[in-house]
Amino acid sequence: MPIVTLTTDFGEKDHFVGAVKGAIYSELESIRIVDISHSVSPFHITEAAYIIQNAYRSFPKGTIHIIGIDSELNPENRHMAVELDGHYFICANNGIISLLASEIRPSKIVEINIHDRVESNFPVLDVFVKVACHIARGGTLEVIGKTMAEVKELKGVKPVINHESNQIIGNVIYIDNYGNVVSNITKGLFDKIGKGRDFRISARTASFTKVHKNYSDAINFDLPSEKREEDGKKLALWNSSEYLELAIYKSNPKTVGSASSLFGLEYWDTVTVNFD
Repeated sequence: MPIVTLTTDFGEKDHFVGAVKGAIYSELESIRIVDISHSVSPFHITEAAYIIQNAYRSFPKGTIHIIGIDSELNPENRHMAVELDGHYFICANNGIISLLASEIRPSKIVEINIHDRVESNFPVLDVFVKVACHIARGGTLEVIGKTMAEVKELKGVKPVINHESNQIIGNVIYIDNYGNVVSNITKGLFDKIGKGRDFRISARTASFTKVHKNYSDAINFDLPSEKREEDGKKLALWNSSEYLELAIYKSNPKTVGSASSLFGLEYWDTVTVNFD
């Protein structure tokens, strides 16, 4: 049974998500629909890319991913379908695929050209659904689009390395539900530039000289519970996607605070690593 995932900035209040699901089932009853997220910040391409990049690999090959972020059709925002890493992605050519494909090159890209057969001011519902169901039935991408060589790239989203190779300047690309702050600095890049040297990570008021593998690694469980530094313990770690993350142990943005609020960090703020 084919799987279609949905990632949008529609939220949960309005009818949009329900309408898209209904349209899919109207085309194909024997299909499974999985919500990845509908809480992406409005038009936030980088945030959406981070979420999708870290979710799609858990799905079986052949899964079809509809991305409803900044999807209105215009001359600078064409629609496309992409085969990448054995998965299919249907979205606008707004740069999101360039972020997903930073390490894996798409095997096929087409610009969707069925718009003359579909009246729509809601492309995710009317266009993306038809393309997804076409693929789910075993249809090829060439039937619904013209082959493209390249996709639109977002500039300035990768960390910068200085000439001496002793500094990485990254940025905050995502803040999760716990208020943890994720940078665009990967473990692979960190190890490549650092080469085992001592380091200091700086981000506004926060500073770190150690990166943990798990949140609980920052806690000394050899001490009695009443003597441990737990509440408000700040830490840096490689998260499950091996991105450098700054966190507060067992944070809660609504009560005790979080890395974002306590460190004063927001989207695209600078995270710097200096190596000795």
